[in-house]
Amino acid sequence: MSDAAQPTAAEVRAAAEAVKTALDRHLAAVERRSGEDDPAVYDAFNQLAAAAEAYDELLYDRYDEVTPFEIPGADDSLPPYTGPEEPSALSVLIRRDYAVAEPQRLMAQARRVEAADEEGEGVASSGTVHGALGLLFGEFEPDEIASRHKEFGLEEGDSTLWVTAADEAAEPGEWLEAPFEQVEPQRVVCRFDVSAVFDDEFDDDLEDADLEEEELEEDVEEDLEEEDLDADGDGEPERLGVDRRGP
Repeated sequence: MSDAAQPTAAEVRAAAEAVKTALDRHLAAVERRSGEDDPAVYDAFNQLAAAAEAYDELLYDRYDEVTPFEIPGADDSLPPYTGPEEPSALSVLIRRDYAVAEPQRLMAQARRVEAADEEGEGVASSGTVHGALGLLFGEFEPDEIASRHKEFGLEEGDSTLWVTAADEAAEPGEWLEAPFEQVEPQRVVCRFDVSAVFDDEFDDDLEDADLEEEELEEDVEEDLEEEDLDADGDGEPERLGVDRRGP
């Protein structure tokens, strides 16, 4: 970043003050909490998260320094919530990715569905991967396919579920032509993501913990060996006694 585009020291200082104000506001909301899902606490949390993120960015741009703050969960990628405090309607958006790992198994399952469906006899849609997918997803609910994906020759990829708030329920057929175009990130109440990326991060953490444990065990073993060699406590290695007996 060029010097001209860098934030001023005053801007960084103002961002730090905003974090302090947001901290006080969040604590006050927690102290006045009216229930487990108090919207005031939720709103204060989002304001604190936004203030901390803004300060972190300015601090890095100005001083090439970072903070230890990390807002948990997938909401890092979402803007602060601005939807109704008491939503009267919800939309649940789900995306699940799959890889067709075993096409033959997929088409075999589709043939079973076809054989059980007298009306579908002779259509032979199960002869292609495209047709088999249409048959299976038309026959089974998405949740059942998710739980039985291996039976259908599918391999799970990433998935996400978004719960969005609305002021009122949509009219029948209102959004069917473009169901995912009108999503407003500011109205996402919560989201849940599943990805192999998270598993890799968890595995890395476990490996680091295992290495630290091994290093600790090695240090303990070394200390014990040193204590055994210096049994008399004089700082010098203990000489081993030798029983010299004459003939």
